[in-house]
Amino acid sequence: LIIQNITGLFLAMHYAADISSAFSSVAHIHRDVQHGWLIRNLHANSASMFFICIYLHIGRGLYYGSYVYTE
Repeated sequence: LIIQNITGLFLAMHYAADISSAFSSVAHIHRDVQHGWLIRNLHANSASMFFICIYLHIGRGLYYGSYVYTE
């Protein structure tokens, strides 16, 4: 999550949320910003890894029966 926050802040500095310029701002980040392609790919891949970790955590809980309340 720390990587997501840091790369998200760097991407937000150059992103324009206007409907007419959103795609061109992403292309600008990817092409013109120094290491923008790396920051964008880090942001996307770390989001995917975060969801993989969440799914593994849920699967582990289901496998070990962590949801069963025993007293």
